[in-house]
Amino acid sequence: MQKVRWGIIGCGNVTEVKSGPAFYKLENSELVAVMRRNADLAKDFAKRHNIRKWYSDAESLINDPEVDAVYIATPPSTHKKYTILAAQAGKSVYVEKPMALTFEECNEMIAICRFQKVPLFVAYYRRALPRFIKIKALIDSGAIGIPRIVNCMQFREMASIYQDPDNLPWFVKPEISGGGLFVDLACHTLDILDFLLGKITSIKGHAHSQAKAYPAEDCVSMSFMFENHIQGVGIWNFVASFREDKVEIIGTKGKIVFATFGDSPISYYVENNQLHQYHFENPKHIQMPFIQTVINNIQGNGSCSSTGESAARTSWVIDEVLKEYRAASNTISHK
Repeated sequence: MQKVRWGIIGCGNVTEVKSGPAFYKLENSELVAVMRRNADLAKDFAKRHNIRKWYSDAESLINDPEVDAVYIATPPSTHKKYTILAAQAGKSVYVEKPMALTFEECNEMIAICRFQKVPLFVAYYRRALPRFIKIKALIDSGAIGIPRIVNCMQFREMASIYQDPDNLPWFVKPEISGGGLFVDLACHTLDILDFLLGKITSIKGHAHSQAKAYPAEDCVSMSFMFENHIQGVGIWNFVASFREDKVEIIGTKGKIVFATFGDSPISYYVENNQLHQYHFENPKHIQMPFIQTVINNIQGNGSCSSTGESAARTSWVIDEVLKEYRAASNTISHK
């Protein structure tokens, strides 16, 4: 395959800068078609990005013979449906995070892609960013000794967009997103911990809607343990009075402190608490390094570290943390 020819389902905000341009700027990649249910918006996106084809229904794009691979950039409620259709058409699949509404849906997506013998990738793109590759290199080299403890903290204020119950954004509607901002944002932290330290195998947690502004949870706390017995705790609160974003990995010889979002310095402390800092600027098209690994994998020239299997592990963690809250509030309707 000389070039991977892409089609995008859901050419919304995330595809404008974060991901979309990568598909036509990278070598061995071409963006041939885009789809959005609003035909005018699909046509506008195609015109502005010099894309030859646009559609207002997903199946037409999926069945386009010029499309080799499909990027599903819709909300999670449609990820399973479009993944199944793309796999049945023999197309490689790249789906936005979180992978699906539930771990069960993730497994269905993995199964159909295996059966159809098509690759399945999930947009946990931080795995390919230089800052996180540096953190992994420090850990793997023994720079902090043997990792023992993980502390996670993320706070955000409640913005005005969450205070109008009749016009809530989709990502705090559990039937569309799977949950609230914990699902939308914390999944990145949980996935990068999987990348850095391995599989989480045990979780205890609590979730609640403290502000009661929308059906989804707005505060989550959890304790967890990795397969290699590293233990961690975390708290996420999206109705706080200030912002915080910090992950701390403590080992037998030092610690690493970093933020999941943004490009603030990575802080590395050695045994005598001496501080070293590393600075990495995120690329303009932040998914571009990761999309390159997807293209390489499809062409048989390399591997991609975020697959259906790895992404499903993060969805399992989310399900375990939220299962009591979901059961009590019945916030996800299974279709």
